[in-house]
Formats: sequence, structure tokens, C-alpha cells
Amino acid sequence: MPHLIEVKDVYKIYNPGENEVRALDGVSLTIDQGEFVAIIGQSGSGKSTLMNMLGCLDVCTSGQYFIGGQDVSHMSDDDLSEIRNNQIGFIFQGFNLIPSLDAIENVELPLIYRGIGREERRRLSQAALTRVGLGHRMDHRPAEMSGGQQQRVAIARAIAAAPPVILADEPTGNLDKKSSGEVMEILRGLWQEGRTVILITHDPKIAESARRVVTISDGHIVEDRTA
Repeated sequence: MPHLIEVKDVYKIYNPGENEVRALDGVSLTIDQGEFVAIIGQSGSGKSTLMNMLGCLDVCTSGQYFIGGQDVSHMSDDDLSEIRNNQIGFIFQGFNLIPSLDAIENVELPLIYRGIGREERRRLSQAALTRVGLGHRMDHRPAEMSGGQQQRVAIARAIAAAPPVILADEPTGNLDKKSSGEVMEILRGLWQEGRTVILITHDPKIAESARRVVTISDGHIVEDRTA
């Protein structure tokens, strides 16, 4: 059975030549369906570059990246957009909610781009918000919710259409300790339900929630351990 994600000898080089920067320097990595993986590294380690590539937000200079058995290494922007929309649920540090929309409308928005009909969109969005404990706040706008609640709306948005990969980029970066714990508990619960979760973080304590921790430094994977 093929890996859900397979990165083969990937390089991302900026300013090729004398002053080149190798943000990724020969990275290889596999992630299987149902894994909970934390990718950890300090600022400048290459973890954000790797996250952008895994999320099909950028392409590599050389090497190959497969998601669901499909080589997306050098796809066009339009093709990458389609992969992102159908294969990956994003959770960002900054929530990225639309202030003028209430919670359920924010969750529904990516489903519109997927071409899902109105009734099915509403059903999926209600189920996702209930899953993250916000069944009673569906008609609230972001400004009427705490940071932790806004991040839970963002998680609901990411999981509503059950994409193969959930990619969480520093999901607790703007949250207090209590809200951070609640968000990580939801992510662990999603993994226990069989979802594939990739967590990007600089915080070793947050990374401990994952089943497997991949450490990146200077564009290289320097450790890959399973808890």
C-alpha cells in the first residue's frame, strides 16, 4: 500500500549560485494514513518551507512529492489549488476566519469551492462544529468568540469535508495555556478517530502530543522518532 505522503530527496533552494540558501537540503519523509506527526524546528530550520510544500502552497526546486500516490512536485498553481482544496484541511496560527461571516458560514466556505450542495454543506458544517464543541455557537461571528473558540471554528472548517490530511501550522501560537490544551485534545481525538494529522510547531511540549516527532534543522531531518 503506498504511503499517504512521500517526500523523496527534496531540495528548496533560494538565490541559486554563490549566495544560495538551501531551505530544504535533500529531505526525504513518508507519512502513512492515520499517523499523528509533529514536525518541529526553530526559526530558520526549514520547517515552514517543508510545511508549505506539504500543503501544496509551494513546490520544490528538485525532488519529488507524492500525496495520495499523485506526484505534485511541479504542478501548476491551478492544479495545486485543486489538490489543496480536496486533499488538505488547513489550520493556521492566525485562524484566518472571515469577520463578517458567522461560525457556520466560515466552515461552509471551503465546501462551496468543492461544489458541495447547500443542504449537504450545512449538514457537514453543523456536524463539524458540534464535533469541536461549538454546536451552541454556530451563529456567532469571530469577534463574538474567544481565541480558543475561533481556533475551534478553524478546526471545524478543516475537517468538515473529511480531507485525507489535516495540516496544523502552529495551531496554539496565539492561544493561552487552557485553550492550547483544548485544541491539542481535539487534534489528538481526531487522530484517534483515524484522521491523519501533521502538526508544525517550534514548541517541544506541543510536539509531545503527537505519536511521532520529526525534527528539522538547517534544512535536514535530524531526528525521526516514534513515542
